[in-house]
Amino acid sequence: MSPRRAPRDLRASDADRDRVLALLADAVSDGRLTIDEHAERVQRACTARTLGELADLTADLVVASAQPVRLDGGRVISGIFGPARRDGRWVVPETLTVNALFGEVEVDLTEAILQARHVQLLTTVIGGRLRLVVPDGVTVEVNSHLVLGRRRGATPPPASSDAPVIEVKGVVLGGEIIVRTPPRSRRFRLFGSRRRPISRTLPMPAYDPARCHLAQSNLTEA
Repeated sequence: MSPRRAPRDLRASDADRDRVLALLADAVSDGRLTIDEHAERVQRACTARTLGELADLTADLVVASAQPVRLDGGRVISGIFGPARRDGRWVVPETLTVNALFGEVEVDLTEAILQARHVQLLTTVIGGRLRLVVPDGVTVEVNSHLVLGRRRGATPPPASSDAPVIEVKGVVLGGEIIVRTPPRSRRFRLFGSRRRPISRTLPMPAYDPARCHLAQSNLTEA
């Protein structure tokens, strides 16, 4: 059996490149990068094949917790007498340790990359709260030992044997584990209203980094 690839050696997706390009655009707009530096990094981002290549392009621009692609997902997550959170685009290892000691920890897997179909969260929750957010299609199984604690929320059982499963193990003492999926957008309609329609100002179109060739051509013209 071949060894599991390191997070930085995993293949990057178009969405990963888009995140990096968006940060590079912010960096050149506020002066952290020169036009030439930006052009060089944009070209490297468009041709990057791995997450590690992308991470190198933004390592000196923002702190680790704000990186568009995070490769340090294996670190212990601890909320001790305070909050802790891990979200965004990060690589989830096969085993992850989470501690919530009189604090609240949120682990958001909505945009995360799972390195295994079965992930174990080794948890210690004492007088605190663990909030676990998973996308649709991911099942959470809570097998923690509850002592004066509780669990709220649930996910559907695995749809198939290949469906990802997050198994929560450990102990909950005087705390709680909350499992939820991201809220779905809702549309509201008003019927029978005779009031004047509320005027709305449309937002300016956001920078779209998905078109690498467009970004490069704009730089050339500049």
